[in-house]
Amino acid sequence: MTRRHLTIARLLPALAARRAQIGGQAVIEGVMMRGVDWWSLAVRRPDRSIGLHHFPLVSYMKKYPVLRLPVLRGVVALIESLVIGVRALTRSANESLGEEEEELGKKEIGITLVIAFAFAVGLFFIAPLFLTGLLDRWLGDGFLFWLVEGLVRVGIFLAYLVVITRIRDLRRVFEYHGAEHMSIHALEHGEELTVANVEKYRTLHLRCGTSFLLVVLVVSIFVFAAVGRPDWYLLVLSRVVLVPLIAGISYEIIRYAGRHEHNLLVRVVMAPGLGLQWLTTRQPDSGQIEVAIAALEKIVELEPPDRPPVKGVEVMA
Repeated sequence: MTRRHLTIARLLPALAARRAQIGGQAVIEGVMMRGVDWWSLAVRRPDRSIGLHHFPLVSYMKKYPVLRLPVLRGVVALIESLVIGVRALTRSANESLGEEEEELGKKEIGITLVIAFAFAVGLFFIAPLFLTGLLDRWLGDGFLFWLVEGLVRVGIFLAYLVVITRIRDLRRVFEYHGAEHMSIHALEHGEELTVANVEKYRTLHLRCGTSFLLVVLVVSIFVFAAVGRPDWYLLVLSRVVLVPLIAGISYEIIRYAGRHEHNLLVRVVMAPGLGLQWLTTRQPDSGQIEVAIAALEKIVELEPPDRPPVKGVEVMA
């Protein structure tokens, strides 16, 4: 057995413990990868070179242990992921066009997130409530109302995915999304990060944000059913203020699934989420895989796999 194989065998237990502490996101002509203390960004430049950057990351879950509590940690993880995602998208868009980089300030990031949150809540939570309300006389006040509202919500989400996946300019983002998942799979299986090794793996991953969003929609059916049918203004308000709770519960489900991906029941339950990833991921080419590997190798360099995992801090793939 070669030295490389011995090293991989020695690191496998650590890799298994840390498998949920590395995640990523596809960006414009590149991939963002994040760990516990760092996040990296690799972008294909106009001259075909790869721009590679890394930035420190101080999770609030490390600073304030109370934020590691179940459900609450999911809300924190989601907010942190969105902030990093906005920064990564802005940098990648500039670098992929060969333009000068502009760092977003806290104010700009905050405004962007507020607009994104308002759009998501309006489209996926308020609109389904309004549309289902048009059928109120036939559905009544019982569970049937909440079930139909949930189905309408899922239908709007699926329609949204179908529309954005048909936008030609976004196709390469979906290919980079596939490259990101494949490279993480290779790392989690103890493979050397080469294009040939990464190409062996699929573009689907249980900890993907697409699966997370579907879980959010399903969980919302049960949470909103518990609310009942208060006055209309309270009903609308519940669709806003309960989103963090729904996201936190959904995070725990995704977290459990990521740690038990070989469990038959888990795979059956998560199958619809994996199915949706056929829409949001595409098979990448070797050049896109090289970019994903560059971003992931930087995180592995900064956060070696054999170091002890940080308890309670996990990342979606």
